[in-house]
Amino acid sequence: MSSVVHPTQKTCDLQAEIAKLTAKLAQQDLHIRWLEEQLRLSRYKRFASSSEKQSPDQVALFDEAEQLQDEASEQEQEPDTTATTVTAHQRKSRKPRIPEDWPREQIIHDFAEADKVCPHDGTYLVHIGDEIHEQLDIIPAQIKAIAHVRRKYSCPCCEKYIVTATKPKQPIEKSIATPNLLAHVVISKYADALPLYRQVSMFKRIGVELNRTTLANWMIQCGQLVQPLINLLAEAALAQPVVHMDETALQVLNEPGKSPESQSYMWLLLTTGHQPVVYYHYHSRRHADVPEQLLGDYHGAVMVDGYDGYQSICQKNQLTRLGCWAHARRKFIEAQKSQPKGKAGKADQALAYIQKLYAIERQVKDKTVDERLKIRQTQAKPIIDKLKSWLNKTLQHTPPKMALGKAVHYLHNQWERLVGYLDDGAYPIDNNPAENAIRPFVIGRKNWLFANSQSGAKASANLYSLIETAKANGLEPFSYLQRVFTLLPNAQSLADIEALLPWQLAHHDNYLASTEV
Repeated sequence: MSSVVHPTQKTCDLQAEIAKLTAKLAQQDLHIRWLEEQLRLSRYKRFASSSEKQSPDQVALFDEAEQLQDEASEQEQEPDTTATTVTAHQRKSRKPRIPEDWPREQIIHDFAEADKVCPHDGTYLVHIGDEIHEQLDIIPAQIKAIAHVRRKYSCPCCEKYIVTATKPKQPIEKSIATPNLLAHVVISKYADALPLYRQVSMFKRIGVELNRTTLANWMIQCGQLVQPLINLLAEAALAQPVVHMDETALQVLNEPGKSPESQSYMWLLLTTGHQPVVYYHYHSRRHADVPEQLLGDYHGAVMVDGYDGYQSICQKNQLTRLGCWAHARRKFIEAQKSQPKGKAGKADQALAYIQKLYAIERQVKDKTVDERLKIRQTQAKPIIDKLKSWLNKTLQHTPPKMALGKAVHYLHNQWERLVGYLDDGAYPIDNNPAENAIRPFVIGRKNWLFANSQSGAKASANLYSLIETAKANGLEPFSYLQRVFTLLPNAQSLADIEALLPWQLAHHDNYLASTEV
């Protein structure tokens, strides 16, 4: 006996099936959109420029009314002037300037005595001036041996009293390397990203037989030598009201308890301002205990990215954690790149707001802390409020899996940290100084690929710290390391070591200053 399905029940079942299929279709449609987005983004990354700069037309698309209104106001206020058309021309490239204090060698181009006669009347010509054209020349690398001769004396009477003159302590005792040579190898590897095996080949071309193991040992010993200075750099950084932090991966081949393929990390602690510090720290892992170790009992503001490992020390020390607007902007740029070609969308709207915030930061760059705070409160905060309103509306209708959804949810989750820079004129808007400071290490890593040991990684951190801090303080890094490797081994007190801090030498040694031609 067949059962009879009531029409109402059948209708309900059909509606449920329709709802189920509709939901499945919507899910598949969302997945297709995501795949199309990933394809566009992949093509963009492969073929397009990686610059984060925004097209002025694209950014202004959602700001046209305000722009036109501002231009109209300016036209009303500006006096009537007559426009002058200037013919377009191509700007000539400026030749490099040769500093006046550089040594010069003159090569005189003159006539033979018989040619210094006027062809018209035979009168002897008189020298009336010179035409001078200067060129840059280079002296190829040279090597020389330094012989330390220690005079010995004895008493001619008793023949028992014998003395030998002392020589200054060397950065590496009983080594053939002078402070100059060590500074050269360090700068070549860490400032110029030149691996040691290439330096071995370069030394060989000028007749010097050195092996990579010797150079590597020199780097480790130099890193150990400068440890007292590195400790002072860390102390100076933690004395500042705001610090930047970042981290990047590093492969260390011979690390206890880890495989050669595993990742270790180079951490960065940076301060800007009057006495900037760039402090690198090697650690075998990326974990919350590393920033706790680096910051200790620090109480101030910390500018970092969204990594959760910083949260523990921020809560423990009640630190002000600032968010990075550059990271937020970068995610919207990713969303913008994934949009269909020629189509503007919500990512462009968000970028327009963020670009306005950065425009204000460019205006207040050279202002005092108080002036910067006032301008941020009066000009940046209204933009922040508009962006918040836009965010609340957009968040409700944006799938989190899509590129725009990721950007919107990142902005939402980091909001309180991102707007924190409005509370103090000393707070930065982003973590770009840290990202810029860690870039030399990243470039070097692409060339020398890995560290062989923990001691090598620690030495690299110390030497990068000195070089980048010297550059941040306006010093030429080779001259600075040359001075450090000469004087630090003979330092007798803390004051002697403090005198070698980059900002101390920057004030007293003009010849160490970095110059650009």
